[in-house]
Amino acid sequence: MPRIFARFWAVILVAILGALIGTPAAAQSAPDILFVNVNVVPMDQERVLRGHSVLVRNGRIAALAPRLTAPKNAQVIDGGGTAYLLPGLADMHVHVRDHEMLATLLASGVTTVLDMGEAPNAIVGRTRAAVERGTLPGPRVFAALAVDGSERYGHLVVPSPEAARWVVQLAKANGYDFIKVYSGLSAETFAALADEATSSGLSIVGHNVESTGLERQIAHGQGMVAHLEEFLYGFFRLPEDGDPQAAPDDSEISRAVAFLKRSGTTVTADLATYQAIAAQWGKPEQVQDYLRLPAARYLSPGDRIDWRRSGYQRRTGSLDRRAAFLGRFVHALAASGVPLIAGTDAPTIAGLIAGDALHRNLAALEAAGISRYEVLATATRQPGLFIKRTRPQSEPFGMIAEGSRADLLLVSANPLDDLSVLQRPLGVMTAGRWHDAPALAGLRDGVVQTYATAR
Repeated sequence: MPRIFARFWAVILVAILGALIGTPAAAQSAPDILFVNVNVVPMDQERVLRGHSVLVRNGRIAALAPRLTAPKNAQVIDGGGTAYLLPGLADMHVHVRDHEMLATLLASGVTTVLDMGEAPNAIVGRTRAAVERGTLPGPRVFAALAVDGSERYGHLVVPSPEAARWVVQLAKANGYDFIKVYSGLSAETFAALADEATSSGLSIVGHNVESTGLERQIAHGQGMVAHLEEFLYGFFRLPEDGDPQAAPDDSEISRAVAFLKRSGTTVTADLATYQAIAAQWGKPEQVQDYLRLPAARYLSPGDRIDWRRSGYQRRTGSLDRRAAFLGRFVHALAASGVPLIAGTDAPTIAGLIAGDALHRNLAALEAAGISRYEVLATATRQPGLFIKRTRPQSEPFGMIAEGSRADLLLVSANPLDDLSVLQRPLGVMTAGRWHDAPALAGLRDGVVQTYATAR
């Protein structure tokens, strides 16, 4: 066959195949979406822009104004003057298990997560890419590679500074965004991790490292502390009365606040996490109560088994004093302007179910005396600023502003009056892809059916 005819038929064959199987999702040009008659909570400051319009184009916010004309062929979503539009929520400490957990998070209004270690390789690779393409429903996933100095907690063991440098390069090559440090690293290995991560464009986040302590870790570049409770182990001076569960004196709080203000370090405000641990400490019946929660329908069979094996229920004593102290601590951090991001550790701790746990955490922060705007900022504005600081090449998110990624949440009332309205979204948008309330219900139903057949 002459070459020119071969080329002709090749073009025809490609066209036919394209018509049959469709254009890949990444190449499709999504239609514009225009929100009209919505009350916008932009989260750049505490305010509401009433009766506004927001235009979404190519996955980003293209315009925000009191009134916009719908472009040709645009999908129009009318808030009727009563709905409120705000940035999608972020849970900055989760452990992603499977596609079902991602669907549950999205149905709960969560559009961004930070996986803090032990996600299956497929989640960090194929699954995360599928979410970004729009072929799999879920929030955008940032990922941390968890490392430790021993096998005690089952993390990847990094035994030496030389190994630390290789681990950072391995993490970078595999698309991880952060290195999460755990408590058993040697001081020399932590320093090597921090130096190599800095030179490679990654950031260190995580726990108190017993050999180093939070003050030296932060001085060496650790940009985020993964739990409020880490300050109990690596910063606060505890009473010398022999009580292993004693709480620090409140006078210690001002020292921590001053240090964090100077360093600019972000702290994960995971108050509900420690409260869940304290509630089940030595109380097996509490774990059974957690398994009867309505949201437990969205808990995988494997996690149900792990919850029943929780070691906390076999402990003695009480963590109630420490839990109360952490409430006062996080209130002082918020009052002083220390950057706080919401996180839950779901679903590794009994009582913390993906999506539901974030709403419980927001309620716990409000109960600690933090204003609703500042509480909401921990799950919107502050995560966006944290990612902008640590991963500047990433798309901006967490505020409704021109150029930001179109991760949005539509609710029926003002969340600044009642945060619980966030639990019942009218719709969720991630990177410009809209999921209305029936679609979200379908995601939830699909998760329940999948887990039920797996038992």
